[in-house]
Amino acid sequence: MKKYGTILWVGLLAAIAAFLVIKPTHLAFVYATDRFPYLMGFVKFAILSMMGEFLAARIVHKEWVMVKGVLPKMLVWGILGMMIVLMFSVFSGGVDNAVAQGLIGGCSDSCPVAVQYFFKFRRALLISAFMNLTFGAVFMAAHRVTDVYIDKRYQGEKPSVGSVVDSIDWSKFIKEIVGVTIPVFWIPAHTVTFLLPGTYRVLFAASLSIVLGLILSFAKMRK
Repeated sequence: MKKYGTILWVGLLAAIAAFLVIKPTHLAFVYATDRFPYLMGFVKFAILSMMGEFLAARIVHKEWVMVKGVLPKMLVWGILGMMIVLMFSVFSGGVDNAVAQGLIGGCSDSCPVAVQYFFKFRRALLISAFMNLTFGAVFMAAHRVTDVYIDKRYQGEKPSVGSVVDSIDWSKFIKEIVGVTIPVFWIPAHTVTFLLPGTYRVLFAASLSIVLGLILSFAKMRK
């Protein structure tokens, strides 16, 4: 792992990029995402987020190391990926419904083009903000608990959920993840996500899962 880590990580990233760029496989990816959204959400986050965790471990330890509990962590990431697929739809539909009911001001097709672009940007920003400030914070907290639980199990401990929760520095978590990472990175990043057409939105969201795994793992391991 130490010797070939860079080759394996970069090679896997290049293979994924090639799969998404080459037209036949790109079309297959888009079709599968539309046809089997939960399955594809599971696969994308299980693979790409674990790549983020390996990269975080590489940064922290200054060399490539094996992340303990790879399979259970991939399972957790996959399940969280399925939840993200659902939440994208829930929060998008929620903002659109609020606009339709007049709870949030909207703009018709007769509005000037510049005004339409403004409302399109505002829609993406609102979806991203509502999603990250509610579901996003809970999502990252849940991931932290499961991640610590898996680590402790692989260290030979038999932790309870209560002991895991007590062992986490929640003050630091709120300050760094909720107070900084969400408003500074995730809200802007997902604003861009919801500005993109559906096809590219899926690809962009998948690429962000590498950054998600990197941020969460680095914040934990830096301690």
